[in-house]
Amino acid sequence: MGRIVYTGGTFDLLHAGHVDFLRICQTVAGPGGSVMVGLNRDSFVARYKGKSPVCSYQERMDVLMACQYVDDVIENSGDEDSKPAITSVTPDFILIGEDWANRDYYKQMGFTPKWLDEHGITLLYVPRVRRLSSTEIKDRTRG
Repeated sequence: MGRIVYTGGTFDLLHAGHVDFLRICQTVAGPGGSVMVGLNRDSFVARYKGKSPVCSYQERMDVLMACQYVDDVIENSGDEDSKPAITSVTPDFILIGEDWANRDYYKQMGFTPKWLDEHGITLLYVPRVRRLSSTEIKDRTRG
């Protein structure tokens, strides 16, 4: 029986690095498992990053839903508090990029290690397969 994997993010300008990450999520989910993406709302992205995403929430959701490694996209309606989105899918694992390992991911998501333990959720940091970001792609378009 497969596992439920949750990951969250903005996924603006979906690129090969995102696909690599989502492929790993699907591998962790295993046969019969599912990958659930908690997608950040435009208003939260603007507040958190100080600028709006290039692609709208609906556009980002449509692209994610077209990815073969994603089973469903849910709105991160809690913004800074991701617990409501997480508990709505009751995941076995939360996966996040290794770039968060030296930042306070717990504070960012609004949960604690104890909360994860109480819900039977394991947090895994995933190494980047290739060094690529949406910011780098945006910079390429500027010449």
